[in-house]
Amino acid sequence: MITHIPFSSLGHANHGWLDARHHFSFANYHNPARMGFGNVLVINDDTIAAGRGFGRHPHDNMEIITYVRSGAITHQDSMGNEGRTAAGDVQVMSAGTGVQHSEYNREVEPTTLYQIWIVPNARDVAPRWDAKAFPKSPVESALTLLVSGLHEHKNAGAMHIHADAAIYGGKLNAGTTFTHPLTRNGYVLASAGQFRVNDVALTAGDGAEITREAAITLTALTDCEVLVIDVG
Repeated sequence: MITHIPFSSLGHANHGWLDARHHFSFANYHNPARMGFGNVLVINDDTIAAGRGFGRHPHDNMEIITYVRSGAITHQDSMGNEGRTAAGDVQVMSAGTGVQHSEYNREVEPTTLYQIWIVPNARDVAPRWDAKAFPKSPVESALTLLVSGLHEHKNAGAMHIHADAAIYGGKLNAGTTFTHPLTRNGYVLASAGQFRVNDVALTAGDGAEITREAAITLTALTDCEVLVIDVG
């Protein structure tokens, strides 16, 4: 079953420096029908103005994944980590027992990104932060495994999270089509362009909930960018 989540239906908060769309209830946006998907609690589609960002603030017991879509984000935290994550790359923070961090757009252009919060499968782990660059070339037959906490992906080169979930992503050239397997349920994000999930068309900014499907067929209607979260 595929449930299309149009961009126009997302929660919206425009703070001037931050234009945020919320796939699920977050901050001042509360929708009882949109309280998460499986263990995914937050998916925010953020546009951050040049030279602006989130000041230092705390988190604990949450797996926080940031996928940068354009521009770059610069991270600093109370563990002494500092790093810049650019478009197409991913950063992961396991908040665990507690961490404070800031996220700023130090670029001269707006930065767009997805921030994804997933409930951990272990509480009070040692906090950690990491970032990784991934290939930018369009994929032809499979999405790239970006992040996973699943045992079967232990040696697959994915960034580790303490969660029963995996995140895949990639750019597709127009006309590309292939089948993507799902081991659990799936949440699809249309980062750019237009594509079909089976027979459901998505356009940039949309989402889709996938339940009771062993696999989905992705078909690029234009050059596009796709993320798939495989989660229980």
